[in-house]
Amino acid sequence: MKLKSNALNQAIKFALATTTAGLFISGSAIAADEQQQTKVNKNVEKIAVVGTRSAPRSIGDSPVPIDIIGGEELERSGNTDMLELLKGAVPSFNVHQNPISDAASLVRPANLRGLPSDSTLVLLNGKRRHRASVIAFLGGGINDGAQGADISVIPSIAIKQVEVLRDGAAAQYGSDAIAGVMNFQLKDASEGGKLEIRHGQFYEGDGDTTQVSGNVGLPFTDNGFANLSFQYKTADATSRSVQRADAAALSAAGVPDVSSLAQVWGAPEVNDDITIFGNVGLELTNDSEFYMFGNYSERDVRGGFYYRNPQTRSGVYSNDGGETLLVADTTPDMSANCPTIAITDGNVLDDPAYINGVANNPDCFAFNEMLPGGFTPNFGGNITDTSLTIGTKGRFTGGFLKDTYYDLSGTVGLNESRYFIYDTVNASLGADTPRDFSPGKYEQLEKNFNFDLSKGVNFGLAYDVNIAGGFEWHEETFTIISGDEASYTAGPLTAQGFGIGSNGFPGFKPSQAGEFSRRNYAAYVDVEAPFTEDFLMGLALRFEDYDSFGTTTNYKVMAQYHLTEDLNIRGSVSSGFRAPTVGQANVSNVQTNLDGGVLQDSALLPPTNPIAVQLGGTELEPEESQSYTLGAVYTIGELFLTLDYYNIQVDDRISQSDKINLSQADKDTLTAAGVPNVQGLAQVSFFTNDFDTTTQGIDLVANYTAELMGGSSTFSLAYNWNDTEVTQFSEITGAFKVKRLEEDLPNHRATFTLSQQWESVSAFARANYYGEYQGVHVDYDATAKTADAAVTIDAEVTYFLNESVSFSVGAQNLFDQDAEKLDFAEAAGAPNNNWGGKYYETSPFGINGGFYYAKATYTF
Repeated sequence: MKLKSNALNQAIKFALATTTAGLFISGSAIAADEQQQTKVNKNVEKIAVVGTRSAPRSIGDSPVPIDIIGGEELERSGNTDMLELLKGAVPSFNVHQNPISDAASLVRPANLRGLPSDSTLVLLNGKRRHRASVIAFLGGGINDGAQGADISVIPSIAIKQVEVLRDGAAAQYGSDAIAGVMNFQLKDASEGGKLEIRHGQFYEGDGDTTQVSGNVGLPFTDNGFANLSFQYKTADATSRSVQRADAAALSAAGVPDVSSLAQVWGAPEVNDDITIFGNVGLELTNDSEFYMFGNYSERDVRGGFYYRNPQTRSGVYSNDGGETLLVADTTPDMSANCPTIAITDGNVLDDPAYINGVANNPDCFAFNEMLPGGFTPNFGGNITDTSLTIGTKGRFTGGFLKDTYYDLSGTVGLNESRYFIYDTVNASLGADTPRDFSPGKYEQLEKNFNFDLSKGVNFGLAYDVNIAGGFEWHEETFTIISGDEASYTAGPLTAQGFGIGSNGFPGFKPSQAGEFSRRNYAAYVDVEAPFTEDFLMGLALRFEDYDSFGTTTNYKVMAQYHLTEDLNIRGSVSSGFRAPTVGQANVSNVQTNLDGGVLQDSALLPPTNPIAVQLGGTELEPEESQSYTLGAVYTIGELFLTLDYYNIQVDDRISQSDKINLSQADKDTLTAAGVPNVQGLAQVSFFTNDFDTTTQGIDLVANYTAELMGGSSTFSLAYNWNDTEVTQFSEITGAFKVKRLEEDLPNHRATFTLSQQWESVSAFARANYYGEYQGVHVDYDATAKTADAAVTIDAEVTYFLNESVSFSVGAQNLFDQDAEKLDFAEAAGAPNNNWGGKYYETSPFGINGGFYYAKATYTF
């Protein structure tokens, strides 16, 4: 739809009167409650402020592609996790459940347009959101080493709308905006509110989830508002597991205390997940206002981990792959002459040499005495997230800057992850080992200060040219805090080959602890010029200076042209970058993962560590990108249609290298550097700028509204084709990782949604299509296969008892579509060896199956 001269001038005046900074253009667009909007005027356009610093526009008049998802739509989508809600609404947005994925199970990384989570910029009310302290060491290929923002802390009840800019925007908003930008607008009503109680469980009878949430709008004097939201949630764990083949064999051989499910694949347990958001605004004068918003969030997460076999686990039970038992001499002078016990059958406990030489010998010790059936650690953490933004915005009324609009703000954000590992051992402590440990803590602290100016200038074109400029200062600090002493200490059995530290996740030693910081500042200029009523063009230029790697300058050119009243074309060309995070440049860690189907300990080293340098590591540099889009928007009657092609080339992508096998000389060097358990380490990895990719795709969005079935109907279709090709890589990336980058996500995704509103009943149904994808289990190439396409259905029905009370029932994956079942046993070289799993964990719709729920809502 083409805006006439008077309407556009009024829009520009409105924008200039309400300037915001960062992601937002000048102004805040008010989105009414969807249900009330349907009743009052279903033709009101969705207004976007993302992607430009000029006037608010309908999404059809934007020169760049934008999705807008209203808060009510999010709440109807049958889930309580913001990541899952967005996945259902935006087809180019993907997220995996990540069972048994180390810290990636605690803060799940997501993907927009097939790029890692830290390639999407996340903002709250237009201000840069701090990233999580969790680094996804086991990120499923695409997200290996990613450190993005924790979107899951944002509750849907606090959100007025979400704007998803599907275009590169680093020239406008800085680092990370390679795949696009997601902005979460908080509710800003000064009256009314909502209280909601929701309970549900999976069809399998597990994963019980209870959520209580609320929102209230309050007046803040006669000229302001204070809008407050909260959410409290608990969720039980799920299990989609079968008994491991090795555990079943041990039980059959008579080994006691083998769990009936030695290893569990499923969603983790979440306890005391509480989040509070506040949004405050106050008009100070006719030309200025004050704003403040922030959050406090905290949750405890606990999930499964890999089973430790009582005859093969290195550093605990055996150091030669299960040929002989690891036995300790506990005498002070090593005089016990403990026997060498060969493991010849499925139950070493029945071996007379074990019975006489260990079980009945107080001077010799094996962990088979303490944990005869092996053990399975549980990995968990306490995640805390806090942020606060304070600012003022308004219009200068005199002097050189008269009629120029300003926005001055400061933001601080802190994310903390305290790790816990349960039901494991520090083997070097022998029988005196604790079973539960706190291996340490990561903290991510970010501070931002922004000053932005914007003014409309008459150059004799169709309308005023909007000129904007500003400055940003950013400080990022990553802190490693050491764990409890038992989690990292080298006990008295160390010299006899027993592993140091909490098995599965050794604690951070005091020598690893530290605070690592980086500062950068930026300056930008942004111009949008309406050359005619039909032709708009914009240019953005941004300069940034980092105290680590230096400077970078990026640009963006975008344009839109109205061919007719109903049809316009749009496009953009831009450069971008993503700075390596401070955590990626400095973190070190020992992790347990399966490699080639075998449980291994591997060390993640800083890229400047001598061993990393010897193996190809270098100091991290920023990623660089070139992207362009070309699309069209067509509107006729109640039909709204957009079609956009995109192409994103990223050079020197930052990721975790492939696991590299260690030589004995490498191990000696690591030992001298103080790395624990070196002789038990099989591999190392490090962060590296090692490969280039080209990602291209098509987004199709169609919406249609009509009066049907005695009520108001809205139909929505969204389709995404996305293809990633790794165009350059070296051997430290690895061929299988390249295959995962290219094939793990479906190339085709689509959703079709029907929303129906009657007088006292509303209904919502969505079909989700997932194309073929690569099924992978335990990150092992022999398990990989092409998994079939699938369709899931989500639905919800709401009955309005009166204007205040409503009841809803719904289901996600209504018909309980199964994920792709594992069928690689022979290919993996071990018949029936599925490591306890039933489904490929790369399933784009998860492995847990159908989920049903009931909800009661009180609106006031």
